[in-house]
Amino acid sequence: MRRERPVTVSVFCCRYPTKFFSKAAKQLGIELGEERDYGVGMFFFPAGRVKKRNRAKKMFEVIVGKEGMEFLGWREVPTDPTKLGQKAVDCMPYIMQGFVKRPADVEKGLAFDRKLYVARRVFEQSNDDTYVVSLSSRTIVYKGMFLVEQLRLFFADLQDKDYESAIATVHSRFSTNTNPSWERAHPNRFIVHNGEINTIKGNADKMLAREETMESEHLKGELQKVLPVINSEGSDSAMLDNTLEFLVMSGMELPLAVMIMIPEPWANNNIMSQKKKDFYQYYATMMEPWDGPASILFSDGDMMGAVLDRNGLRPSRYYITDDDYLILSSEVGVLDIDPTKIVVKERLRPGKMLLVDTVKGRVIDDDELKETYANKQPYGEWLDRNLLKLEDLKIPNERVPEYTKEERQRMQKAFGYTSTNLCARRSCRWRRTATRVHPPWVLTHRSQRLRVTISRCLITSNSCLRR
Repeated sequence: MRRERPVTVSVFCCRYPTKFFSKAAKQLGIELGEERDYGVGMFFFPAGRVKKRNRAKKMFEVIVGKEGMEFLGWREVPTDPTKLGQKAVDCMPYIMQGFVKRPADVEKGLAFDRKLYVARRVFEQSNDDTYVVSLSSRTIVYKGMFLVEQLRLFFADLQDKDYESAIATVHSRFSTNTNPSWERAHPNRFIVHNGEINTIKGNADKMLAREETMESEHLKGELQKVLPVINSEGSDSAMLDNTLEFLVMSGMELPLAVMIMIPEPWANNNIMSQKKKDFYQYYATMMEPWDGPASILFSDGDMMGAVLDRNGLRPSRYYITDDDYLILSSEVGVLDIDPTKIVVKERLRPGKMLLVDTVKGRVIDDDELKETYANKQPYGEWLDRNLLKLEDLKIPNERVPEYTKEERQRMQKAFGYTSTNLCARRSCRWRRTATRVHPPWVLTHRSQRLRVTISRCLITSNSCLRR
């Protein structure tokens, strides 16, 4: 066994290694079809509980069938637990992959992933013991509770020469504010995240409050199956990922969803164009910023991007080489790269975004990307016609209603006030009382005492100097 350290590490390979999965499935007698004609799910089942595991597997197969898809079969993921530390082995799940066939009347890509998303959410709400790491026709997540050098040694899949991907993200972190676990390891289904979200409580509460009025053309008749959007037991990164995934599955483009969740500072930016300001202000009425020191990488299997929070408190540097590689990391020197091959050497700026479109083979910079979205709709006209400001509303000349103590307490409970909030208000009131203006005679008396004290100090210092 290896030395213990509270670290979780994982790899997120986007755009399926079709050649590898076709070979692996054929050995099990499963015919997958062409690229993106099937989805692969990575599952963490409870270890040592065969009955529960079989019940969960059967439940998932039934749910897939009810959602209009065909389940093709299971594959046990080959692993080597001897490469892990004892703590990781003690809580290690039973890891399996499940294959789902794409229905003939469903398009490849996002449309198929949307059906898989609904099936996964139904399964998650009916089963507490199984964690679905990923379920998609475009991306797959390998992750766990181990060190960087143990990743490839633990998962035999990653040692196969046929395991190829155009995109991969690797995340390694020390568990600081959470205990390490297999489920909380990064990446999540869309993002990897270096940092923390300081506004997470408000963000999660507001997403919950919106659920009553949510609508989506793409999830018509199925929206209730995926609610609640956020898993309140997840980490701040997991909640961010839940929201981003929901927005994408609801029909929003991935870069746009990231822009409105993690906006750049726009309100007092005199350099920014008015169209871009209107764009941010329009979406600010629908989604508050998820703020905190954060460097985030995101991908849907076709596009991959990175964004830095508007304070820029997490470093993100990248190289582009002459053989068409883009390598981004939180530090320089993670990989040995021949300096003669480097074409671009840059870093992400606060609030800025970098996007790679692997389908078109393009790197899209922040200015081009955001100007494109800002010019898509007449956001300024929409704001002028529909946005109401409080300062423009007429205040009625009426007496403010008063409430009894019992009525106030009932309303405070209804609106989520806690004893902490009320204590804070009383504390502020006490401080205001403590800092009241003193009458002139008090100030005169204090100034006289101060003069006496100063004169005594001068006499003492002079006697010390004479000595």
